[in-house]
Amino acid sequence: MADKQPNIVVFFWDNFGWGEIGCYGGGVLRGAPTPRIDSIADEGLKLLNFNVEAQCTPSRSAILTGRHPIRSGTHSVPLAGGPDGLTQWEFTIARALSDAGYATGMWGKWHLGSDPEQRSPVDFGFDEAVWSPRTADEVLWTMQSYFPNGNVTAAPYAGKTEIPLEPEPIYARKKGGKHEVVATYDAEFRAGFDRKITGWAIDFMRSSHEQGKPFYLYLPYTQTHIPTIPDPEYVGRTKHGNWADILTQMDDFTGQVLDELDTLGLADDTIVVWASDNGGDSTYRMPAGDPDPFGGLWNGFGGPWRGSLFTSLEGSNRTPCIIRWPGKVPAAKVSNELVHEVDLFTTLVLAGGGTVPTDRQIDGMDMRTFLLGDAEESGREVVLCMNGNRLQAVKWRQWKVHLFQQDDFYSTWAPYSIPRLYNLEWDPREENEVDFPHAWVMHPMAAAAGAFLKSLAMEPPIKPGTPDPYTPPAPGQLVPQEHVQIGPIVQYVTTLHHPDGQAADVREHQPEHGLSHASGA
Repeated sequence: MADKQPNIVVFFWDNFGWGEIGCYGGGVLRGAPTPRIDSIADEGLKLLNFNVEAQCTPSRSAILTGRHPIRSGTHSVPLAGGPDGLTQWEFTIARALSDAGYATGMWGKWHLGSDPEQRSPVDFGFDEAVWSPRTADEVLWTMQSYFPNGNVTAAPYAGKTEIPLEPEPIYARKKGGKHEVVATYDAEFRAGFDRKITGWAIDFMRSSHEQGKPFYLYLPYTQTHIPTIPDPEYVGRTKHGNWADILTQMDDFTGQVLDELDTLGLADDTIVVWASDNGGDSTYRMPAGDPDPFGGLWNGFGGPWRGSLFTSLEGSNRTPCIIRWPGKVPAAKVSNELVHEVDLFTTLVLAGGGTVPTDRQIDGMDMRTFLLGDAEESGREVVLCMNGNRLQAVKWRQWKVHLFQQDDFYSTWAPYSIPRLYNLEWDPREENEVDFPHAWVMHPMAAAAGAFLKSLAMEPPIKPGTPDPYTPPAPGQLVPQEHVQIGPIVQYVTTLHHPDGQAADVREHQPEHGLSHASGA
């Protein structure tokens, strides 16, 4: 589609709702205009139906690998100890583009592995990176006088085993080198982190351009994850509280990257993607001052959609996404076509002249003619809404069926005895089911879900916590032995067996997925 390899810049914000920025109905409605971000939509494509995973870790896994995270052992945010993140067997967009000749850099929130020598961004194809291995939640630990900041015990069950509790580090590493700890992720560093990300990104663009190399920048910014502490230069800027200050900050930092592309004469040769990993937070805390040291208002805004992150409601799974590539993507184009973040992997790898792997299941579709061209249809008709290892909902065109009830991040979930069907055009908030007159809609949904679940039998999911090296079973090595039907969805995998009776391999690759019968937090 291009005479030469385009540069690629991906902004990926944290816990940022569909309705926050001006071009999605937010901006001044939320206390501050966002003209620089909105300009990307004015000059490119605004997606109204961009779908992501419900949690931070799986969303980052999906956009980088093009695979639903249940395949990769990254379907949930890891909470405590043990190996976490991607196995080194996974193949990322950074690795694909690096192989195609790109300079690749990442700065910000990683959340795909805590080990800086085995599961860092550099181990997955990035030439250089500065990153927080986990989440900004841990910044709050450094703001507590009662945080132990040392080893603790858990007697009598864990005996005298010492469990380390220490603040989250900020790591830096370059290809071919060892990691170094450059900071502690405390409140001061948290406030200035996004400014540093912007500066590092600009320096990398300059150096890559000087070397004559196309670049891929993955910018997983840290706002608006709690604690939403603004950069010092923006504290009190809007007089509308921390949230509006941060919107202004986000807009300015976006603008600085766009301005540098103009300065380098690269704007027309660069694909810019501006998106969010999942919907907004629902951890409301009433602000009591301005500035507020803990970030003030934490509730995100999903526009017309109900729900927050960690659910399968539209307010969780539908986020903003705007794409600009002057001369290729029509200006001011708006689409409600279904797109999933895994599609960005396949589309961007191919746009950069890279190779999509064929030795594993890839869920992303090639949408170059739609996302990077003038086609009117995306080609995607179905989105599977996973949450953890549960298939909680299925979208087909404008219809959506929920298999579980979960109304909030903090609420329990439970399977419905009868699936609840909604039409998202008639009922954006998913409050009035239309089941019985429209039961025919379940047929294509069940076909899609059944085919996906069957694919998990053919290539068993990697278990969360699987250590390296990971070796997948050969095709046909493991086969499904039985299946169970739950409602309209067929779960094809309950056990696997090895044709030669090698039980050890079966245990190693026994999948952890499906439709659970039990409620859980």
